[in-house]
Amino acid sequence: MEKFQNHRGYKRMYQENKLTLGLFFPIESYMSDVPEMNIEKQIKLAKRAEELKFAAVFARDVPLRDPNFGDVGQMYDPFTYLGFIAAHTEKIALGTASIILTLRHPLHVAKAAASVDKLSGERLILGVATGDRPIEFPAFSVDANDRGTLFQESIAVMREVWAKNFPRIHTSRVDLMNGDLLPKPNLSSIPVMVTGHSSQSPEWIAANSDGWIYYPRPLHYQAELIKNWRSLTDEFKPFTQSLYIDLTEDPNHVPIPIHLGFRIGRNFLIEFLQALNDVGVNHIIINLKYGRRPVEEVIEELGEYILPHFPALTDN
Repeated sequence: MEKFQNHRGYKRMYQENKLTLGLFFPIESYMSDVPEMNIEKQIKLAKRAEELKFAAVFARDVPLRDPNFGDVGQMYDPFTYLGFIAAHTEKIALGTASIILTLRHPLHVAKAAASVDKLSGERLILGVATGDRPIEFPAFSVDANDRGTLFQESIAVMREVWAKNFPRIHTSRVDLMNGDLLPKPNLSSIPVMVTGHSSQSPEWIAANSDGWIYYPRPLHYQAELIKNWRSLTDEFKPFTQSLYIDLTEDPNHVPIPIHLGFRIGRNFLIEFLQALNDVGVNHIIINLKYGRRPVEEVIEELGEYILPHFPALTDN
């Protein structure tokens, strides 16, 4: 989108007809629902990802541990964690996938996002969602049936307080009369990417977001989904998806399905990524949770053999 051509994170990740790659925190594999997340190791790997020209690193927002769900994500508050990572990196985009807007006050989200974006030098990509873990809604005293309405409210409030000085806002959770939210993003906005459907229609997402984050799907399904997505807007709005990979030592290992991804050799991975590029995917967030090899080896192999085909779009 033209309004984000001076946004460093957006420029590094997104361009029409181009595919870039990112990594999910924790950058590690783990069998239980709770990762180790050794701080020094995660910093080292984030820096190495930046050097290798991964476009982005992403943090998930999982407010509570649900033992039945099987994964608590990167464990820390995503804004706090990305602020910490921002202080140890210089160029790599910093993404959330995704902030649960229904469980957070929109003014708090707006302030936290603007803070990370400004402190990082315009590197934040704000993925947002409604949440999908049943234990979360009663814990936060939120009616799950109100998810769609609360989600729309949050995005509208954030847009307004980022762009205007002393706006007057009256919604179900906000009654802002005389105050103002600081800091303001330098571009008066931050790229907002809706995850999944978030209880919205594709038409609403196309009109009210800056891009779409979706889940891994069969190639023909993803192609139709993206074709429809492109038909809903006259301007370029990027399409992002996640992908779990277990990269094998054998570069010719044929793909074997795992949860939301593949156990796969690098040669077939290149072919698959190119196919996703051809149908219009603009960024893929790689999750290494189910990997069997040392994560350092995997990142180096991705950097040497995969990233030259799909490098970050800028390095400034």
